[in-house]
Amino acid sequence: MTQNQDWAPDSWHRRTAAQQPTYANTEKLQADLQELAALPPLVTSAEVESLRLQLADAEAGRSFVLQGGDCAESFSECRPQTITNRLKVLLQMSLVLVHGLERPITRIGRFAGQYAKPRSADTETRDGVTLPSYRGDIVNGPDFSVAARAPDSARMLEAHARSAMTMNFVRGLIDGGFADLHHPEYWRLDWVSKSSSMDRYTQIVESIGHGVRFMESLAGRNIREINRVDFYTSHEALLLYYEQAQTRQVPRQQGWYNLSTHLPWIGARTAEIDGAHVEYCSGIRNPVGLKVGPAMQPAQVAALCERLNPAAEAGKLVLIHRLGARQVDSHLPAIIEAVRASGIPVLWMCDPMHGNTQSTSNGYKTRAFNDVMSELAQSIAVHRAQGTALGGVHLELTGDDVTECIGGASELVEADLARAYRSSVDPRLNYEQSLELSMKLADLMVGR
Repeated sequence: MTQNQDWAPDSWHRRTAAQQPTYANTEKLQADLQELAALPPLVTSAEVESLRLQLADAEAGRSFVLQGGDCAESFSECRPQTITNRLKVLLQMSLVLVHGLERPITRIGRFAGQYAKPRSADTETRDGVTLPSYRGDIVNGPDFSVAARAPDSARMLEAHARSAMTMNFVRGLIDGGFADLHHPEYWRLDWVSKSSSMDRYTQIVESIGHGVRFMESLAGRNIREINRVDFYTSHEALLLYYEQAQTRQVPRQQGWYNLSTHLPWIGARTAEIDGAHVEYCSGIRNPVGLKVGPAMQPAQVAALCERLNPAAEAGKLVLIHRLGARQVDSHLPAIIEAVRASGIPVLWMCDPMHGNTQSTSNGYKTRAFNDVMSELAQSIAVHRAQGTALGGVHLELTGDDVTECIGGASELVEADLARAYRSSVDPRLNYEQSLELSMKLADLMVGR
């Protein structure tokens, strides 16, 4: 481990900080940050170190990472059924991938803290009225009013509370056997019982159930280790005030840990090498993700690798490329070559969602399932050609019956979007599309 002696949890203040709200009451901001810093952490350093080891395994090709969840959580959706459905869809997808890839799957939820969102503009104008942009529930409210759009630092305390409730419920479900491989049929969602993907999923469930019973008959005992799974959380480290307040030193551990999440990541809009977000993430012991967009030059990506992982630690840095289906072949090979030349080990993951956003003729922001699958297929092929391997996927999805992305087995079209379009920010894959993606991804990864 190499620790920059000039680094501190607040050293980001010396750098240009993009995508940060302006709080009118700075005294209240400081008081709220002091209270936030005094609250219990949401994760432990032991969990963070466990995830680092699993990411190192994925980096070496011994496992695969499934990272997914909402584009942006809302306080109002901190509800048992919503959380259960999110967990179910990720567990079912991981079950498909375990079966198809025949290797362990590391599950990382994009929730319990994904309350901030970057925006393309600081303000929004409607009917001649200009207000601050909605930056996620951790900053302000979505309603277009002066009161709702005013950044409120107390929302960080609410975000911590809602994240704690979410994580507590997820841990309770998993510890209580919700993810028991003896009963994967419990993970089904009633509304998709007639889905075209369910027949194949049922076959996978039966196959795994047979395998579990076979192993236990050989062992002569119940294998308790398969009653539960490891589950980690992640969010974009966007609101740096919040991240700073949850950054702690831990007894018998070196360095500083961000204990608001296991895996924070830097978005493509805040990846300036001399910027505040890179400065902050360069000093924490957590594994760190970095979104790599088409506007980033290969040399820039290599320099960021050296900045974020100067000790070249395995499992420390995750590069999540999100190039768009039409730009994978023209951009990804050069990025891979530049990173390889830097000598910094990384885990390669693909986000096939953000580069494929489009607007429909009826005014909806959507993504086409075929574009998502095309980016995944091309990314896998490029990595194979370059001698590297895709070690994971990063997806925006939900376990709810939404209609936000077009295509998939149900062949959703533009006219279907109005039926159940619920996202306030970005379109998500619904349950059926997510399950279909996991099946197709498994086939692509093994060359079927």
